[in-house]
Amino acid sequence: MQLKLKLTVAAAIAVVAAGAAAQEVVRIGNVAPMSGPQAHYGKDIENGVRMAIDDMNAQGVVIGGKKVKLELLNEDDASDPKQGTAAAQKLCDAKVAGVIGHLNSGTTIPASKVYNDCGIPHITGAATNPNLTKPGYNTTFRIIANDNALGAGLAVYAAETLKLKSVAVIDDRTAYGQGLANVFKRAAAEKGIKVVDEQFTTDKATDFMAILTAIKAKNPDGVFFGGMDPQGGPMLRQMEQLGMTNVKYFGGDGICTTELPKLTGGAKTIGNVVCAEGGASLAKMPGGLAWKKRYDAKYPGQYVLYGPYKYDATMLLVDAMKRAGSWDPKVYIPELLKSNYKGVTANIAFEPNGELKNPAITLYMYKDGKKEPLN
Repeated sequence: MQLKLKLTVAAAIAVVAAGAAAQEVVRIGNVAPMSGPQAHYGKDIENGVRMAIDDMNAQGVVIGGKKVKLELLNEDDASDPKQGTAAAQKLCDAKVAGVIGHLNSGTTIPASKVYNDCGIPHITGAATNPNLTKPGYNTTFRIIANDNALGAGLAVYAAETLKLKSVAVIDDRTAYGQGLANVFKRAAAEKGIKVVDEQFTTDKATDFMAILTAIKAKNPDGVFFGGMDPQGGPMLRQMEQLGMTNVKYFGGDGICTTELPKLTGGAKTIGNVVCAEGGASLAKMPGGLAWKKRYDAKYPGQYVLYGPYKYDATMLLVDAMKRAGSWDPKVYIPELLKSNYKGVTANIAFEPNGELKNPAITLYMYKDGKKEPLN
């Protein structure tokens, strides 16, 4: 009897072991700034990817008839191009099936060559510089509008709705900030707005008194800033200190965050902000509000901006793998390009160069410290 029991237990263990062995592990990489002044974006991005992976694992994933467990490999690029390419190479060496990331155009553009060279697709829901897709890599995909749409949209609003006559332009010298500022500057000039001053800073700076004092002397109706919220917040606070309280302040998705009001230290100039995002507002996204409710329950107080795009990017990768019946990038990349995926953020389909078809843009303002859509 005891021998029979031992055999039964051994058989059960063998069955469990066989089941475990039958379940393949598919690793998905994510790269974002997990350290430094932009770490709040990175945490939001990681949360979006992790939430998608948790959702799919809970439902059960089958690719090519095999049960699959998805696993996240998270890397920190610290918003630094060199660290970004090193992180990309690390994920290539780990033979991940695909990558979500990066945040910054300045890290995404050099990393895109690394992914292309090792044949792994990457999807960004954050990097907006149009140059990203210019090399024509079949491994590069973007699921938000690029800076051509964002910069032009802000310039049109400044000219046609606000009737501004003059602006000053500041950028942080990054691929993102400089690229967006150039698009805005060009579009503003085409709309008859005079650019009275151009200044630049860095993505590490916090003191803008000198450049703002120079701009104040030119008396512009508005200031455009190409950069991120760790600079945008202090800049708005210092504009208030200099008495620039009637000057409109424009920027792209980098400043268009829930963190911006906190980073201004309560400055009233937050009410002068008009910023643009490369997608619909949460309320107008197909699944935005329901998704945000789940996100907030899982990651209280951590939402910044990019979470839903990174969630969709992760779901999109796995959807292409399922349709291809394989997680081998060579096999599923053609299916990724043919995507017609109903996501949380939008219905996602791609142009031949990996850009999103028919991207939306949304302009926002801040009222009583809260971000509200203008369109």
